Amino acid sequence: MTQQRPRPAPMPEKPTLDGLEAVWSGRWETEGTYRFDRSRTRGEIYSIDTPPPTVSGSLHVGHVFSYTHTDTVARFQRMRGREVFYPMGWDDNGLPTERRVQNHFGVRCDPSIAYDPSFEPPAKPDPKRQIPISRGNFIELCERLTVEDEKVFEELWRRLGLSVDWSLTYATIGDAARTASQRAFLRNLARGEAYVAQAPTLWDVTFRTAVAQAELEDREWPGAFHRLGFSLSEEQRARGFGDRVWIETTRPELLPACVALVAHPDDERYRQLFGTTVRTPLFGVEVPVLAHHLAEPDKGSGIAMICTFGDVTDVVWWRELDLPTRAVIGWDGRLLPDAPEGVPGEPYAELAGRTVHGARERIVELLRASGDMEGEPRAVRRAVKFYEKGDRPLEIVTTRQWYIRNGGRDLALRDALLARGAELSWHPPHMRVRYDSWVQGLAGDWLISRQRFFGVPIPVWYPLDGEGEPDRSAPIVPPESALPIDPSADVPSGYTEDQRGKAGGFIGDPDVMDTWATSSLTPQIAGGWERDRDLFERVFPMDLRPQAHEIIRTWLFSTVVRAHLEQGTLPWSHVAISGWILDPDRKKMSKSQGNVVTPLGLLEQYGSDAVRYWAAGGRPGTDTAFDTGQIKVGRRLAIKILNASRFVLNLGEGGGEVTEPIDLSMLARLSEVVHETTEAFEGYDYTRALERTERFFWEFCDDYLELVKARAYDDANTAHENDGSGGNGGSTAARSAHAALREALDVMLRLFAPFLPFVTEEVWSWWREGSVHRAAWPQARERGGDPELLPVVAAVLGRVRKAKSDARLSMRAEVSRLIVTGAGTDLVRRAQDDLCGAGVIDEFVLQEGEGDLVVEVVLT
Repeated sequence: MTQQRPRPAPMPEKPTLDGLEAVWSGRWETEGTYRFDRSRTRGEIYSIDTPPPTVSGSLHVGHVFSYTHTDTVARFQRMRGREVFYPMGWDDNGLPTERRVQNHFGVRCDPSIAYDPSFEPPAKPDPKRQIPISRGNFIELCERLTVEDEKVFEELWRRLGLSVDWSLTYATIGDAARTASQRAFLRNLARGEAYVAQAPTLWDVTFRTAVAQAELEDREWPGAFHRLGFSLSEEQRARGFGDRVWIETTRPELLPACVALVAHPDDERYRQLFGTTVRTPLFGVEVPVLAHHLAEPDKGSGIAMICTFGDVTDVVWWRELDLPTRAVIGWDGRLLPDAPEGVPGEPYAELAGRTVHGARERIVELLRASGDMEGEPRAVRRAVKFYEKGDRPLEIVTTRQWYIRNGGRDLALRDALLARGAELSWHPPHMRVRYDSWVQGLAGDWLISRQRFFGVPIPVWYPLDGEGEPDRSAPIVPPESALPIDPSADVPSGYTEDQRGKAGGFIGDPDVMDTWATSSLTPQIAGGWERDRDLFERVFPMDLRPQAHEIIRTWLFSTVVRAHLEQGTLPWSHVAISGWILDPDRKKMSKSQGNVVTPLGLLEQYGSDAVRYWAAGGRPGTDTAFDTGQIKVGRRLAIKILNASRFVLNLGEGGGEVTEPIDLSMLARLSEVVHETTEAFEGYDYTRALERTERFFWEFCDDYLELVKARAYDDANTAHENDGSGGNGGSTAARSAHAALREALDVMLRLFAPFLPFVTEEVWSWWREGSVHRAAWPQARERGGDPELLPVVAAVLGRVRKAKSDARLSMRAEVSRLIVTGAGTDLVRRAQDDLCGAGVIDEFVLQEGEGDLVVEVVLT
């Protein structure tokens, strides 16, 4: 429970921003300021599905940007009276962690090596000469490094001022996450939503793992078209086709994998060849000529070879035309040692064991020598599919993989998931288009298995028959009470360890789940699904999922899929989408591009509030340029809050009534700001809330304070001199100013609190009990003031200041005469005394008239 501070702290003589982060982050933790109260009902709780950052190195300024957005919403909801469930997770499984461990410790995982309980990594690791170690030792190093990274991440988040409850943390490789992930998988399997299939799979040859559709990206890649001739029969030549039919390909090394030629059914050039066969160059394998609507008559020669497999179109043709498989590329990206069935071994031996690049170079040499290639290769750049974390083009190999149904092959499920997207409240609304486009364009189910090591294991075993072959049609599954399990180390019920890998025994599934298969369950993991039912009922479905727009297709969609299949509902009601941070060249900041800025130096140089100010300026869904200029503006704002607050609080206790027209006008304008900022926050437009609050604050400092300073300050001094009351005495007009100033300060601190938590807490502690972050959000209050009065009077004072500035006089120089003419003089008259005091005006003449106000300043 939150422990409120009993008494305000003394106001420092020279307030400063320096050191506020250390002071207040420590006190917030000690006092439990952001501790979640789980006794509140679901209707009183606002729960956030916080993105778990990938723990594989360091955070960059883009993380600070998006997490600040979420924190402003969390703080607003807390001040609105909601009990905020705001956990923090660490996404520490998967390839990023494995790569970091390999480079950091100079090791690589080799599952064939036995576990060494005494293993220690080399003192001077060499990433280029990595030591092979067992899977068990490798996982231990992954866990060791992620724990250290998580400490660094938490320290930075605390310094930034995230109002997270740090007792609510989890890791995607922790016991709770592994249990939830495996439980969800087993239930998917029991309902027929998870299945295993042997099928063409997008494959990263560097990481030797399958890749899902959502993890793909197209990149421009150099290549070359090779014009190859397929031999025709005498009968075909007699029909006027010549000796050969020519195709153009960028993948000549796949010639031994060719299973057919294909052209468009309406292409008259090849219509008479449909249903006949031709022979492949070099290998002489007979393959059919077929028709399919995906063939492009205007691409190359208009006829293409179908190989198993060069690209995803090959997969479509192979499946729809019911073609055989001639696999030639292995998991390591090299051509297999043996030729496919029906392919002569002699030419193939020249290619066996070579890399794709090496095989391409050699087969081009062979084709030149045989006369089967016309001309020289023609250079071209074309889009090639990559794994988003990889640096080599993907191959397609036939593998056995696990899938979860996601609407890619089930139109009814696809429609249901599109309907879920329509139920969500999107901020900004146009981001829903990305979700709909992704779901509508799905080409298959969700591939969730990965051939890696540091991840959540697929929780199944397989019985071995009398010859030691696994029966994959009858997987052995553990009871949910036994979770989490590791099939490579744990033994299924009814077996013993010495039966592992032996005929009549069992074998564990060697794969792990894709990291998204676990991250897609973050609402369930953080909310205690099946682990803490009372908590889960209080926080699920959650209120908010904040995230970046580029992972709508992965994290957002997969989370919707899991909740739809398991709970029959959306996982949250709102989704807030952040944009990217762009570098000075308007490119996205990312670790892979090498253009990131790390935040710690910025936080140390400018202060956390200043960096948060810049971050909050990025509207939902909008890309924002990194700009230290805006961070400097934020620092100046925080310093001004300190100084203006000290000035106000030094004037007096403010126990009087607000009676003066200019004071009432200021408070009326402030009430409008409260209404607008509340409306903006409720629409998840934190940027508009900040802009409106900041605009009023500078109006307050530059106009209102200057107008009432003389009245408030002079009368406060008079009160001190007359009765020593510390400002409680003085005139009614002075007490009105004191009361209005303090009321305005109280409201502005609460409006700024979600954005600038450190400086607002510091000032609040000078004169208020408890924390500003547990104070109630301000309410719009009708005081009867005229909101138009202050800007009109401020405009007149501005003319007076300009006249003095133009004459190079002090702002305290006397004005012998001020003449104001035009419409609105009645408003000016109501603040005449304050205007005279602020402008040091001797004679003030108001002349009613029509049109805009005309101000004439006569200097002494």
